[in-house]
Amino acid sequence: MNIYKLLQLNRKIKSHRIKFLGLFLLHKFNKRYLAVNLDPVMACNLRCKMCYFTDEDYVKTLKGQFKDEDLDLVAKSIFKRALKLQIGCGTEPTLYKNLVRIVELGKQYNVPYISITTNANLLSEEKIEALLKAGLNEFTISLHGVTKESYENFMKKASYEKFQNAFKAFAKLKSTYDFKVRINYTFNKDNFYELKDFFNHFDPKGFDMLQIRPIQKIGNTEYNDFDISTLEKDYPTVISSIREQCKANHILLMAPNTLSTLKDENQSSFVFDYTFCYISPNKFWKEGFNWREESFNAFSKKIGWSQLLFSGIFKSKSQLKTLSHRLNYEIEFN
Repeated sequence: MNIYKLLQLNRKIKSHRIKFLGLFLLHKFNKRYLAVNLDPVMACNLRCKMCYFTDEDYVKTLKGQFKDEDLDLVAKSIFKRALKLQIGCGTEPTLYKNLVRIVELGKQYNVPYISITTNANLLSEEKIEALLKAGLNEFTISLHGVTKESYENFMKKASYEKFQNAFKAFAKLKSTYDFKVRINYTFNKDNFYELKDFFNHFDPKGFDMLQIRPIQKIGNTEYNDFDISTLEKDYPTVISSIREQCKANHILLMAPNTLSTLKDENQSSFVFDYTFCYISPNKFWKEGFNWREESFNAFSKKIGWSQLLFSGIFKSKSQLKTLSHRLNYEIEFN
């Protein structure tokens, strides 16, 4: 399954009413429509300046990990409804010792697409291959700086050499395994212009997709300059250059065409909260879901989930705008 073409299709369908009708029917007929985002351990090995892990008080509240015996129950309760399983949503999944088992369970329950979001500093070639053998489809890699100096400045405790070694392993293993590598580059006004030299530092043989996204406030972060208005004039020129380089290297680009695009209404976001399913040792989809003993269908019936999806067909855009702040990205297939 090509998850990115599905995302592109979602953007092309402008009517939220059609989308809610689709979700309602998928739910009623026990089909897959959830994007399951799973944090198996509430910890991170880095202290990136644009991340809430630099907030010591907040980090103290992030505790726990799934016990081995819970993994089968997690999979049994939700994986049959998962269109995509993303391991790692706000923490670092490679710290979890039973990571391969999660991927194996995803494959056991026929989840069409399984990805891991990671900073890649703990990924050796051996660990990467073990995940691929288990059935992983994609590595999504977080990046906050193109050069060594910028990378290690923004991603504190990280090693640029270890990061680059992971990409060398990706490039090597692509000759044996069918998988994707996506880079998520978060920019601010201090690391934006180095994007011009991106392909001088990163071999396109090691990745398939590049997402460029602006800094957002996600807590009391060490770096807290969220004003990127000074980049608005130069942004189209820099992105145009990156777009040409991506096309030349057959890299899929995900980026706003202009910074003003970010202010536009994101049509696809209206259904986001109805497909997004977050799971951690401390939270499981909706409050009150006793997932160890209760089935997804039984709990959905109890909370009237089917009726809620159906009611979305008749709601106006203004009634659904609470989620329209999600960023607009153009997905460009080359």
